[in-house]
Amino acid sequence: MNRKPRQQQTIKAFEDFLSTPLETVLQRHLNTQSSAALALFHDVAANVPAYKAFLAEREINPATIQTLEEFQKLPAIAKQNYILRYPLADLCRNGQLEACDMIAASSGSSGKPTFWPRFFTDELQITTRFEQIFHDSFHTDTRRTLAVICFSLGTWVGGMFTTNCCRYLASKGYPITVITPGNNKEEILRVVQELGSAFKQVVLLGYPPFLKDVIDTGIARGVEWQQYQIKLVMAGEVFSEEWRSLVGERIGSQNPCYDFASLYGTADAGVLGNETPLSICIRRFLAQNPDAARALFGESRLPTLVQYDPFTRFFEVQDGGLLFSGDNGIPLVRYDILDTGGIISYDAMLQFLAEWEFNPVAALENSALPQRPAITNSTPHSPRGIHQLPFVYVFGRSNFTVSYFGANIYPENVTVGLEQPVIQEWVTGKFVLQVKEDADKNRFLSVVVELAPGVEGSEAQKQAIAFSILSQLLRLNSEFANYVPPEYQTPQVTLAPMGDSEYFPIGVKHRYTRQR
Repeated sequence: MNRKPRQQQTIKAFEDFLSTPLETVLQRHLNTQSSAALALFHDVAANVPAYKAFLAEREINPATIQTLEEFQKLPAIAKQNYILRYPLADLCRNGQLEACDMIAASSGSSGKPTFWPRFFTDELQITTRFEQIFHDSFHTDTRRTLAVICFSLGTWVGGMFTTNCCRYLASKGYPITVITPGNNKEEILRVVQELGSAFKQVVLLGYPPFLKDVIDTGIARGVEWQQYQIKLVMAGEVFSEEWRSLVGERIGSQNPCYDFASLYGTADAGVLGNETPLSICIRRFLAQNPDAARALFGESRLPTLVQYDPFTRFFEVQDGGLLFSGDNGIPLVRYDILDTGGIISYDAMLQFLAEWEFNPVAALENSALPQRPAITNSTPHSPRGIHQLPFVYVFGRSNFTVSYFGANIYPENVTVGLEQPVIQEWVTGKFVLQVKEDADKNRFLSVVVELAPGVEGSEAQKQAIAFSILSQLLRLNSEFANYVPPEYQTPQVTLAPMGDSEYFPIGVKHRYTRQR
């Protein structure tokens, strides 16, 4: 095998990454977003065996796809009709799995993982999302920063991917030092207390409920979080602005718009978008103005709101669901990730907010930002984090999963727990799975179970059901077993009589999950 082309590709990509300013990268989309999506399509159609076969089966000639309108009529791909139908190597360029240097795994509904290969250059694309956060939000270019990776390590995508991206930023000259305790709470607390004071700020990167658990445990042990100038990078969960405010208060945050950033990411294609100071400022306004939020999103719940770069991740909306196209070890063209949501252009967002008499750019300018550099001349100053990138909002998976500590939990996993000997005699098999919050904003997994006719339900039965569900979740769902701390794994089971009007109304199609 001739290694030269790959070496040259790697060197050029890394040189481009190291030498290109963030601002330049984020302006590419202004002229080329649709042409980039078309170019990706033609590349994949020519070089990826699985996609060639996918198009051939549908009698689609790639040469006829020359405009964005024609591109948007292409059939969407998804796990069921594409990823799971072809050999892993055929999903890669030239059928060469060995052209990728890393594989991540994501749990499927049966617990059987889906594998997602990628190459070094794919990670460089995603590193730009981290650079946005570390540069624009955390001002890491001027501050010694300890990045503490609190995502699970191993084959799951979060920990290793995030670690690599932070190290690439250090290579670019950012004064970032990385340490990887993973989701080991004791080790996280130890490294923060022993190393944190040597840095200007400490960034904790992990799933929101787990980071809150770390912070609360630290407070109970006398950790003074505010002395470490804590920042949080999160992924995998939708959380409320009340949650952000509560956690911000506990870490001593002076400005939540600049101390937090959430990633919209997936094992399928890395990070698709990220919170910016601007998107957080907007979301906090919408949280305080539910009528505005309902007018913008069409629902009374608040979605995740991020900005994205359409040059590298081209989003579309189809029937209320999000499709995206993007390059990766497995390049994806019009991929249906089963997330519901929508997209809003930068100008449309600011125009909408103006109608509600809110200017987020001015709000960021006027907010008390201790990290904002002093203005030394009379030229107009624009705060960091203002980029004319489009917005994508995400309500979450439409395929009846719930997300808990970043793990996708499937009703099928719970069903198996209710089908065990003895337990199946007590229940009908119907249940409602949801993630709830207690008064202190700590999340827990709630399962309301419908009792069989004539069964009263006892505390012993409730505990037995909880143990059975937990056992099957641990057995079937590797994300659950590795992402969720042991003390949060046992579900809180509620027993409801058959036909309960709130959870199991008779004559209505049953839904096994509920979003908060």
